[in-house]
Amino acid sequence: MCYKMKTYLMIKDSCVFKKCPVEYRWDEAGTSTVANGHSSSSITINNQNPQGMLTVPQEGAVAESSRSSVFHSFKHCSSKFARYAIAHSIGRWLLYPGSVCLLNKVPPNILVNARTRLIEDFHGKRAKLIARDGNEIDTMFVDRRKRKSPEKRGMQLVICCEGNGSFYEVGCFFTPLKAGYSVLGWNHPGFGRSTGKPYPANDVNAMDVVIQYAIRRLGFALPDIAIYGYSLGSYTATWAAKTYPELGGLILDASFDSLLPLAMKVMAKSWKKLVVKTVTEHFNLNVAEMLCQYPGPVLLVRRTLDEITSTHFHSESKLPVIKTNRANELLLQLLRCRYPDLISEEEEVVRSWLAADCPQMDNLIYSFFYKVDEDWCLQTLRSYKASLGSNCSFPWNVGKNLPPAKKKQMALFLAKKHLKNVETTHGRTLPPNEFQMPWKL
Repeated sequence: MCYKMKTYLMIKDSCVFKKCPVEYRWDEAGTSTVANGHSSSSITINNQNPQGMLTVPQEGAVAESSRSSVFHSFKHCSSKFARYAIAHSIGRWLLYPGSVCLLNKVPPNILVNARTRLIEDFHGKRAKLIARDGNEIDTMFVDRRKRKSPEKRGMQLVICCEGNGSFYEVGCFFTPLKAGYSVLGWNHPGFGRSTGKPYPANDVNAMDVVIQYAIRRLGFALPDIAIYGYSLGSYTATWAAKTYPELGGLILDASFDSLLPLAMKVMAKSWKKLVVKTVTEHFNLNVAEMLCQYPGPVLLVRRTLDEITSTHFHSESKLPVIKTNRANELLLQLLRCRYPDLISEEEEVVRSWLAADCPQMDNLIYSFFYKVDEDWCLQTLRSYKASLGSNCSFPWNVGKNLPPAKKKQMALFLAKKHLKNVETTHGRTLPPNEFQMPWKL
């Protein structure tokens, strides 16, 4: 009986969304940005041979060489197709469990009830968007612009990018919402009522139409929009930041620099070669690379008990080793990109601070051991920025002529301004009081 009720609820919910009119299409703006200029509707097996077809040697080649070449090509293409099959079945299911009924831990009735609450209690507006690949993207918008508050948080829109098992109905959407911001949430293709399948290219198309909708229909300017990416949502969040550099800020929560180290953590060593090639070819979530192309304010939220983004655990307590949290590498790559003269020489100082596994140790390193003078750091950075005039784009050469002690202070100051520690695990919703906009100089 319970199963029949769930099935009925899913069918009814699906029918309701299908009948919803389309609020915005990707082509209404005339042109729309897509990763690498390619449509996500076409699947590329590889750059050299897009159709994945067997390459046959030209006539006139030596017979033995031809046989060897054909055998090599056949073996190469077989491996390609095997990785393609794995990526589009088991790989996708494991990476996006929220799109698979058997792996999805959120019952449909909870999604429906949570969505109803957003509409009734928060006056949310549900809208259907059409992405470039034809997928229908389910979105929810809560407008706080008319709400009076001392900080005028409602004038700032936070676009939420959910993780691989979460939905806007029950995900990170509620963190900025309860903090008082206007919020726009959306579900990955294949999640909830969004159609299609969740692949990186499809996610990018969805993110693009969501941003265009926020600008052209909801009336927000790019500087008034911040992107909040949780876990796997960091990929679409950093893509958006790279593609729309005028965005007002980027918050990455429980994030990572690259998917590969995390994939290797859960797979057997004997599968290393297969995993590396499959991830590189089909799920290259190059978060750090795209983050370094965004010039705006950034805040990384590192969860100190994160069991997903950490690669090693203490043998006795089984708690994650904080220095192996991939958010550390993400921070270091960002600082290397923006402040190369500082970080190239003082990276170990930042690493020692990142290895602090409690607030007391953090404070000991920052305030007592290195005695960071925040007022001096702030004044130095402001003076350097003023000297650049209107062209203050990164990288900055600030700190090039500073003495070693001052360089260490500046490196730690910048690290602390770009990273916030929160003592919680990966799957917990970030408390509203821990949510904040990135630091701006």
